[in-house]
Amino acid sequence: MDRNLALEAVRVTEAAALASARLMGRGDVVAADRAAVEAMKKAFRSISIQGRVVIGEGEEDDEGALFAGMEVGNKSGPELDVALDPLEGAAICATGGFNALAIIAFSQRGAFLRCPETSMEKVVVGPEGVGHIDLDKSPTANLRALAEAKGVYVADLTVALLDRPRHEKLIEEVRRANARIKLLSDGDVAAGIATAKLESGIDILMGTGGSAQGVLTAAAMRCIGGDMQARFKPRNEQEAGALRDMGIEDVAKKWTAEEMASGSVMFAATGVTNGDLVHGVRFFKGGAQTNSVVMRSRSHTIRFIEAVHRFDLKPEY
Repeated sequence: MDRNLALEAVRVTEAAALASARLMGRGDVVAADRAAVEAMKKAFRSISIQGRVVIGEGEEDDEGALFAGMEVGNKSGPELDVALDPLEGAAICATGGFNALAIIAFSQRGAFLRCPETSMEKVVVGPEGVGHIDLDKSPTANLRALAEAKGVYVADLTVALLDRPRHEKLIEEVRRANARIKLLSDGDVAAGIATAKLESGIDILMGTGGSAQGVLTAAAMRCIGGDMQARFKPRNEQEAGALRDMGIEDVAKKWTAEEMASGSVMFAATGVTNGDLVHGVRFFKGGAQTNSVVMRSRSHTIRFIEAVHRFDLKPEY
């Protein structure tokens, strides 16, 4: 993939972030999400790719969706698969919370793991933890291995995980191991990526979240050089059947980041609200400021982009 495509990718996430940030704190989850989707769809029209959404949002019969199988881009340029979440953390945006992002990732055709919407167990670490985590081991064992790799005590580690009833036992075990915990209301993609950002204070992401978010996190880990393992956790037989329909016969298989996002990958995200990864949108008279990150797996280059948008000189999304 042409590295110049990175800036085009950021324009797409900026558009979604600007549109959804207008609705921050207004309590309407659906409206915030829809605004991000519509802005992202509009921005894609000017991007020179022949894109096919493989990880998306909504169903084909929903006019406002960016559904799996949808064609995006202006039908010129490289043929790419696209994984996206126009507003990762719609509830966060609606309540003015922490870690809402607009996200897209590009890959060569067939490189992203295609999967239905279901739950996924994950463990994610930054570059220092590569080769030291194993989803088949206990949380305590993973924490001890990570602490040894980083040259710190387990008590120095911070574990990020979603604040959900299903994580009650996991939280108890992490506390018994003496590690610190950061509970997330939502937005585990940002927290997973933040494991590679020293100043975030997050050392490891654990627990069960969404499968789409798992693939997006894997794409980011490929670019950062971090490590990730995941396993599907279908909530019922219908979800298990949907996995098998997509060719995933071994539902209990342990997936690596390389298996979920292989080949050449590009990842971009723009902050909607302030978070562990980037700052959120700030509006001012006549414009706004956005903060984004864009990464490439080929070079492991990570760029943080601060942009000022003047609404009197270009369309406002």
